Amino acid sequence: MSAPITLLLIAATCVVSLVAFRTPSLLMRLILWPPAIDRHRQYDRLVTYGFIHADFWHLFFNMFTLFFFGRQIEGWMAAQKGPWVFPLFYFSALVVSILPTYLKHQKDPNYRSLGASGAVSAVLFAFILLAPWARIGVFFIPMPAIVFAVLYIAYSIWMDKRGGDNINHGAHLAGAAYGVLFLVVMDAGVIGHFLEELSHPSFG
Repeated sequence: MSAPITLLLIAATCVVSLVAFRTPSLLMRLILWPPAIDRHRQYDRLVTYGFIHADFWHLFFNMFTLFFFGRQIEGWMAAQKGPWVFPLFYFSALVVSILPTYLKHQKDPNYRSLGASGAVSAVLFAFILLAPWARIGVFFIPMPAIVFAVLYIAYSIWMDKRGGDNINHGAHLAGAAYGVLFLVVMDAGVIGHFLEELSHPSFG
């Protein structure tokens, strides 16, 4: 499947992340640090934080997920509205998914966040809306996409309230909600499609 934007996003994220691993000054300039936005108007951090990652595995799992589901969503969006929709979706998902975190920690000089997980969650949940019974492998365990969605949301809510693991579960939740909302606004017919698919379980 041709998905040039997805592949370009993966390549750019990998390059920037790998360079940032070895260049602390670059990482600190791109990371979401609320005071830099609040005091110095560095609004680009609302996007650049998604192109750096904490370590190799953080980068790998995000890009692995984006590779498999981003291509599907890019293809669908291009067929529906044109090739410009997917990059708009992805970049806006980076901003929207991190906004609740930014507003919560706007005055906190000790808070930082990085990684594409929020935008990747948006892509993943957009896919689930289109294909709720698709098979998704979670740590080599196959399960229907809709079952994964329920477990993912429940776990993210629980961990967001619990805290303490240095993972921005709030961004995951905001990204997932945005992915669904974007598709519904783009084409309200996906709601009927989702309900129709949901009423005919097929996990093969």
